[in-house]
Amino acid sequence: MRRVIAQGTFDILHPGHVHYLSDAAAMGDELHVIIARGENVTHKPSPILDDRQRRDMVAALDVVDEAHLGHADDIFVPIEEISPDVIVLGYDQHHDEDGIKAALEARDIDCEVARATPREPDYDDELLSSGRIIERIVERRC
Repeated sequence: MRRVIAQGTFDILHPGHVHYLSDAAAMGDELHVIIARGENVTHKPSPILDDRQRRDMVAALDVVDEAHLGHADDIFVPIEEISPDVIVLGYDQHHDEDGIKAALEARDIDCEVARATPREPDYDDELLSSGRIIERIVERRC
């Protein structure tokens, strides 16, 4: 059994998230998704949706076997608990692959680090980012 981890904020699910998780699921037999706690999201604005709601939405996707909230203090705790064979990063996520590999090695976690493929819009007006969806809502509703 090849266990895969994907991770992210998953604030306002969209087709880009579905593509990322489908891509990750195809790299193994069991997909675990770690949802970042709002307090740990520092590289972009805080999530709109509550941690539990984001976890529940991800868990509802057919390609996801288990959805977990990340650890409040140490992002590697759930990785140690799940013991993956591969961690799949989103194609545009800000993570440094070499830095992650070094941190995994320092903790004696033996797994691959891979990147998901990008997804291009299927039509002109398709939005593939939570930020773009929020911008559209503000533009049309505020």
